[in-house]
Amino acid sequence: MAFEITGKLIEKFETQNVSEKFKKREFVIEFRDNPNSSFTEMLKFQLTQDRCSLIDAYNTGQDIRLWFNLRGRKWEKDGNVNYFTNLEAWKIEGAAAAPEQQAGTSLPDSGTGAAAADELTNDLPF
Repeated sequence: MAFEITGKLIEKFETQNVSEKFKKREFVIEFRDNPNSSFTEMLKFQLTQDRCSLIDAYNTGQDIRLWFNLRGRKWEKDGNVNYFTNLEAWKIEGAAAAPEQQAGTSLPDSGTGAAAADELTNDLPF
């Protein structure tokens, strides 16, 4: 399940090599649910593997828009059970960037009118 959020980049940490096969990088954004409220949330996200460098292009204090997944895990050691929740970012862009067009939300301009548009959308196998 993917989520999207916009906030101010507060801090970014160095990449951590957790094991020989796994690396992660964490960063924090300030999120204000209500622009008129003085209360803010400080949310820590993580980037993993080849996505660790996605945050390099952004500076602290900059507004960013990011997409992330919720990840939860159970961890057992010495008879103790713990649960962890991570906010795993997978895409980042500047908040001032124009929103991307959703795939399939508009038809290409073929210059041939409504008949061409019907032909492009009528590709169902039945």
